Amino acid sequence: MTEDATLNDYGTLTGSDTLRIQRLLPGPIERVWAHLTESDLRRQWLAAGEMQMATGSTFEFVWRNDELTDPPGQRPEGYGEEHRMQSRITELDAPHRLAIEWGSTGGVTFELEPHGAEVLLTITHHRVPDRSTLLSISTGWHAHLQVLAARLADVQAEPFWDAVNRLKADYDRRLPA
Repeated sequence: MTEDATLNDYGTLTGSDTLRIQRLLPGPIERVWAHLTESDLRRQWLAAGEMQMATGSTFEFVWRNDELTDPPGQRPEGYGEEHRMQSRITELDAPHRLAIEWGSTGGVTFELEPHGAEVLLTITHHRVPDRSTLLSISTGWHAHLQVLAARLADVQAEPFWDAVNRLKADYDRRLPA
């Protein structure tokens, strides 16, 4: 990823069951790390859930996507007001790497690398079981990262659900059938 990358960069497949998506975010690294690991900050762009910062510790993610942006946009059919998922920390190297089990859809690794005043966040979601789940995960990460980038830059994000609706068609065209 280059220094002039935009928030509109799409995730890419690095294998048939692995998505990688990157964002260059306003730093410093400790600030971005806090947005990954502290429930009150993480709930503003992804999901709440208190984490005990230790390898092997379990926790629950709680998504309330209607609360991510104001307005939230039009929630697609089939999505509820809240979603919960059990997870477990599998790797921890603060503030550079956090790996977690991601419910029944594999695992996710967050890697942070300083780039001057900015931080390169790389998310790798692996062991995705099928194309339908891969489409949902790709769209979701992209939309959630747009919210994170906007929060860190102190600007307003596109309504979350509008981004999901727009991105789903884009990823459907981009991902192999």
